[in-house]
Amino acid sequence: MTILITGANRGLGHALLEGYRSEGRAAIGTARRAQAGLEPLDVNDPASVRSLAAGLAGQPIDTLICNAGVYADKGQRLEDGYPAEVWAESFAVNATGVFLTVQALLANLRAAAGAADGAGLARIAIISSQMASDTLATGGSYAYRASKAAALNLGRNLATDLKPERIAVGIYHPGWVQTDMGGASADITPAEAAVGLRARIAALDLATTGCFETWDGEPHPF
Repeated sequence: MTILITGANRGLGHALLEGYRSEGRAAIGTARRAQAGLEPLDVNDPASVRSLAAGLAGQPIDTLICNAGVYADKGQRLEDGYPAEVWAESFAVNATGVFLTVQALLANLRAAAGAADGAGLARIAIISSQMASDTLATGGSYAYRASKAAALNLGRNLATDLKPERIAVGIYHPGWVQTDMGGASADITPAEAAVGLRARIAALDLATTGCFETWDGEPHPF
């Protein structure tokens, strides 16, 4: 079986990839641009998504981690920020990109799940954010929040549709992580976040499909 992680060239995605590989797991990482040890994948480009899927045809994928994301409106002002292109990029990567990746690799996930005989289980992990929560609406970052909320909604609905096929879906807040996105003053390192997320993903099953959880195992308010 194989794990696939999008956006694995740096930060959290890279830490997840290295963590799985250190366990001896077969793990494929992707990056927007071709790099050594990573498969090229631009989740914003349907042709790129199709190309990746074609290269993986027939290969079961037991865990798909949709990690690739952008924070295109960080620091923008309500009065004069948030141009249309920021909204377009945010949704194209953070929401549409997740859907296109899942859609393209659905046959691989079904192969791992053993849909024909009901023997296996496949998992999809969507890295969203606490900023997707309607309950914790603290303002600002409108495009990022809205696109991550869309990813959360997408994951919840995928969980409903894919449960009969033994494909479980979890949505996760990775914590405030010391990455280019989170900044140097964030709470935890990518390695710490990755350890927690790997545990969450390993625990994901059909009984918990559709969950929205933090990296350290707490239920997150929707």
